[in-house]
Amino acid sequence: MKRLSDSGRSYWTETAPLPSFPSLADAAEADAVVVGAGIAGLNTAWELARAGLDVVVLEADRLAGGVTGHTTGKLTALHPRVYDTLRTGHGDDAARRYAASQSAALRRVVEVVDELGISCDLERRPALTYCRRPEGVAALRAEAEAARAAGLAASFVTETGLPFPVAGAVRVEHQAQFHPLAYLRALVDDLVALGGRIHEGTRVVELHRGDPCRLATDTGATVSARHVVVATHHPVFDHALLATRLTQHRDLVIAGPLPAPRDPDGMYITEEDGKRSVRTAPLPDGGRLLIVTGEAFKPGTGEDTEAGYARLRDWTEQHFPEVTLTHRWAAQDNSATDTLPLVGRMPAAGENVYVATGFAGWGMTGGVMAGSAIAALVRGEREPWAGLYAPGRLGPALRSAPALLKEQWETGKHFVGDRLKTFGTGTDDPVRDLRPGEGTVVRAKGGPCAVHRDDQGGLHAVSAVCTHLGCVVAFNNAERTWECPCHGSRFDIDGTVLQGPALTPLERRDPEGG
Repeated sequence: MKRLSDSGRSYWTETAPLPSFPSLADAAEADAVVVGAGIAGLNTAWELARAGLDVVVLEADRLAGGVTGHTTGKLTALHPRVYDTLRTGHGDDAARRYAASQSAALRRVVEVVDELGISCDLERRPALTYCRRPEGVAALRAEAEAARAAGLAASFVTETGLPFPVAGAVRVEHQAQFHPLAYLRALVDDLVALGGRIHEGTRVVELHRGDPCRLATDTGATVSARHVVVATHHPVFDHALLATRLTQHRDLVIAGPLPAPRDPDGMYITEEDGKRSVRTAPLPDGGRLLIVTGEAFKPGTGEDTEAGYARLRDWTEQHFPEVTLTHRWAAQDNSATDTLPLVGRMPAAGENVYVATGFAGWGMTGGVMAGSAIAALVRGEREPWAGLYAPGRLGPALRSAPALLKEQWETGKHFVGDRLKTFGTGTDDPVRDLRPGEGTVVRAKGGPCAVHRDDQGGLHAVSAVCTHLGCVVAFNNAERTWECPCHGSRFDIDGTVLQGPALTPLERRDPEGG
């Protein structure tokens, strides 16, 4: 089997790189500071700048270098099994507001593309949630009916453009897909033209609430602003313990050229078989880029991600034999235990601190929705969507208590159990027996130690205790990262933080002595 590129770079980052910006060197003041530069953060910053505010954006790494740069780029209000769930758990009105807000976000992208003249491969496509097994049909029929009742032009169908039969599918017309980084590149250019200031390589490490708020960064510089927006995927400041209401999952993605006649003409997703998501994007030569996502797993649980990529590749080549796979990457998403994203004022953080998180894999419309909603709140307007996404909501959170308690049980199990289990490879000397590319956690005098052997045979060791809340990390053998099972923090083999909520790196250790 030919090995795909291990760069981890997505097709989007390769074909539409965003401009670079300097780290924050001196103290700054602004009307609003946005922490995090994915689609939610950049869209919020742009909406605020368009409203006349002086805006600063602070990004720990690179613009759109996290989830946004590794998305599939779907713009749709049809999300798997959400409408029947909302109708049952939150009521008909909540389902209608959800559909209206997600549809409004899709329209907002189309409006901005027209207004700024953005070339971002925007295409109108139907969205379909399908099943291949007969036992899934009843649930999809219920979802189609719930989506129609919520205001979407949804129908139940049994024929699709996929190269295999399905038992049934929910279909919604006139949805869209785009090149997310080409879109954001235009937003960034306009944001800078409006006076927005952007700083990459600047990790915010402390938030001092007040009026104005003051943010301390790892560069030593500070920013003062009346309004603060935390759009860091997982909130890096969590005064309201929102982490207890979020679950993490990571998806694998593979992609490659497909002859245009084989295009399935739509955006497809199923929750069967570890999830499968299928879409295509236009290529300069007139062909299509097939993008397949699946093999969802919880980070930090020791999943064999190389085996997951192999299963995804086998599935793709079985159903699309004409594809030539060239790329592979992965993306991480979080979901709220009560289904709805958390967007609005952050509880217990003051009136002028806002948060956007929990998009459950639908951050393209969710991020645009969040930008519009938070900008409206900052302008002093009525809370959009009547508080549907308010992070401080109590009723839905109480109704989702079983899911919340299950997640906390899993977190507690890892926090305690991972300290008690026997680490290593099952040999007398697990470090000696590590093969190139492998990693393991071993017991050492200073506590659990995470050890990786690189392709040249060199050893790299760091503390295996996550710097967020102290859970023990596990090795991802495909991406060669250390991942926390409790809240999804990810670290490079040298301990550098790749993804929060952790703010500080894993401590370096002696690979021979721990």
